Parts: sequence; structure tokens; C-alpha cells
Amino acid sequence: MSQPFPSHPNLEGGFAPIHMECDAPDLVVEGEVPQELRGAFFRNGPNPQFAPRGEYHWFGGDGMVHGFYIADGKINYKNRYVQSVKFKKETESGRSLFGAFNPMENDESVMGLETDGLANTNIVYHAGKLLALEEAHAPFELDPMTLESVGSHTFGDKLKGPMTAHPKMDPETGEMLFFGYNADGMISEHMSFHVVDRDGNLVRSETFKAPYAAMVHDFMVTREHVIFPIMPLTGSMERAMTGAPVYAWEPEKGVHIGIMPRNGTVDDLRWFQGDPSFVFHPMNAHTDGDIVTCDVCEFEEAPLFPTPDGTPGDPSKAIPRLTRWTFDMAQNTNDYKWERLDDLACEFPRLDERFAGSNYRYGYFAADMKPQFKVGGFNAIGRRDHHTGKIEFHDVGEACATNEPVFVPRSANAAEGDGFLLANVYDANRKASHLVILDAQNVSGEPLAKAYLDHRVPFGFHGNWAQDVA
Repeated sequence: MSQPFPSHPNLEGGFAPIHMECDAPDLVVEGEVPQELRGAFFRNGPNPQFAPRGEYHWFGGDGMVHGFYIADGKINYKNRYVQSVKFKKETESGRSLFGAFNPMENDESVMGLETDGLANTNIVYHAGKLLALEEAHAPFELDPMTLESVGSHTFGDKLKGPMTAHPKMDPETGEMLFFGYNADGMISEHMSFHVVDRDGNLVRSETFKAPYAAMVHDFMVTREHVIFPIMPLTGSMERAMTGAPVYAWEPEKGVHIGIMPRNGTVDDLRWFQGDPSFVFHPMNAHTDGDIVTCDVCEFEEAPLFPTPDGTPGDPSKAIPRLTRWTFDMAQNTNDYKWERLDDLACEFPRLDERFAGSNYRYGYFAADMKPQFKVGGFNAIGRRDHHTGKIEFHDVGEACATNEPVFVPRSANAAEGDGFLLANVYDANRKASHLVILDAQNVSGEPLAKAYLDHRVPFGFHGNWAQDVA
């Protein structure tokens, strides 16, 4: 018999898991779905099947993918668990068998078992394949129309080691660029860099040594450079063996940011250093001559993780704010310019992906306009005009919370920012979620449409649009 879930902030309210898979055709829609929208909006996030083993961590839940299929003004929905090795083993046993980060916490029955990960963080569509991602394993392929699991995808056995949950798509070349940390085994200083061409072939793989072993959630790519931020959320097997945190905040190690020319190799990496901070997600980066600019949502210290002795972090420093880093590649120095763009608490930054890696004007994000930032649930969707500094907000409503907004252009040739923002919203009064569609040029205006579900889409991490998948 399954055990009840414990009381935990990331297992309650909008975080609470759902325990069913379903198909919901032709959702009830308030407003009108734009006829220009034809494709699928995929979301991914943690949805634990069973009560956790040991202390629960939001990052440790089983992957569940949600698909909103939009065409001809109608929206169909379905959700499916990712049928990972972990998921299937726990289904067989009827209970949780794996710890969140430390393999020493696993049940004896699965000690030493090689798994294919959780696939619970992001989901991307590239070269006709739908890939569910996390950062410790290879991607996991799903059927884009049925969401049925296909299995681990290693690009024809060419990928050795993990793939980040945040690959970057080059809108000009069609390439998918990505990295992996812990590239030669659990908790290591080695990282990898890879390039997949527009047809899905892995065509480049390199390995380099970072300044220290760290959790590296995301990176940045411009048309000319690749930027690897190494930040002091460190990993340590020595700590794990003693029961201390596997990943912990060590600010004394400082920030190290490696910049590599895209037409060079890892041997050309140049390292810059800065004061301790942490970034989960960048908005975008671009190169103009010798200047590399990176816009990121920066924390003073890493949220959700303790210090090496297990002491919790300072909540007042775990508030992400939009920040700009500027690197002058012509100067013989290892420091960089730091500028706070806004004091607003915001995360999950996005842009019009047709301008990824190049100079851009508009950025989008989930925002919390209340004093206390809450991980997972935000009360507004924002748009920043980088030319004017103006920010517009869409308030998602009383007792409602949202996550990452995703931009969809009105057409392939539309001007930057001319399109739609799609996001999931959880309504605590209904105890259910809806999909909101906004005019990206009038974010503060009324939604164009809301499509209602009868259940929650639990607070998750990331999603993407797949054009013409409907």
C-alpha cells in the first residue's frame, strides 16, 4: 500500500503532485484562441509518484510532461509520466526507492543500478524529436503526439555523459548547443561541450576542466561565443559519504565565468572572476565587437540549498533580480562589469527565440510583485523593453500563481515581440490550472484566451513551443 505524502511546502498547494494521466480534448476556452497558433505547448516538471524517500527536494520528483495541442482555435490536452528506469522500478515495488541527490540514500534493492534519470526539468523539440531533459543524464525521448515514452536518446550512441536541461538553439544554423557537468562521473570538475546539427546529428564534443566541481544549471550562447558560468554551489562526494549535503553553497570559492569563441575550442577558454552570486537562468546573451553582454536572473546566494554543514541559506539573499554582466574581450583583465537592471523579483526569463544569441529588445519573465519571493509560484508575467527600461505586467489574478511564460511569434517573419505569451496558471480557489494566452505586445491587457483544466498542472520548471505539432 502506498504511503501518504509528508507535509512539505513543495508537496502542497500548487506544488502538490497529481496521480493520474489523462486526455482532455477540446478544452473549455474563455475568449478566442488566435488562429495563428498552430502547434504544441509542452511543459515539464517534477511530479513524484510515491512519497519521497528521506527529505524531499523539489528537483527530485518524477518527470511529468503536459501537452497543449493548439490548432484552428481549439486546444486539446494530455499528460504522461516519463517512464524512466526509476519510475518503472518504483511502480513495480509500490514505493520510493531512490534518494534525491545522494545514492547512499537509495534502497538496497537498487544500489548500483544505472538509471536514465528523472527527465523532469525541461522539454525541447529539435530535428523532429521531443526530448525531456534534466542535467545528470542523457535526454529522454517521447513521442510528440502521444507523449508515450521512447527511451534514452544518445544521438546514435555518440553522447557520452550527461546533457544540460538548457540546450541553446541557434535560430540561424538550426544547431542545438549544450554542455554537461560531472562529465566523467558523479561530482567531478570536468565538463563537456557538444553541438548537434539541424538534422539531429551530434557533430562536436569536447571536454574541459572547470575551476571546481559545481552544479551548473544553465549557460549562454551568442552568435560568436559560448559562456560557461561556474558558481559556488559546489558538489562533494566527500560530504555525501559523511551524510552532509552533496551540493552546498560555498561563497568563498567565488564566481568563475569561462568564455570560448564558437569558432575555437575549449583550449581557447578565457576565465573571468567575480564576487559570489548564483544564476539558474539567463535571459539572453549577445556579442557586439569585443563586448559580450549577458542578461541573467541573479541571486546573492543559491536558493534551495544549504551551506556545507547543513545550515539553511538566508532567504533575504535568495531573491533573483535581473542583472547584466558585461565582458570586454579586448581588455587584459579577468574581471567584468556588473549592473542591476531592476530590483523586481523575477525568474524563468525568456525571449523571442528568433533573436537568441543576438542583440535583442524584449525579455519576458515570471514576476513576484509582493515583498516576499516564493519559489515556484509567481503572481505576474512581465515584459521588459531593454531599449527603454519599461516593464509591463500581467497580474494573473487573486489566489493565482504562474510560472515561466513562453513566447510564440505571430508568424515566421513577424517583428521581434509580435506574437503571444503562453503560460500555465494555478487557481487556488478552483484547485485547478488553466492555460493563459496573452498578446505579447499588450502584456498588461486582458488575456486573449484562457483554456481550463479540471486539475492542477503542478508548479514545474520549463516548457517550449513546437510549431506545427498539433
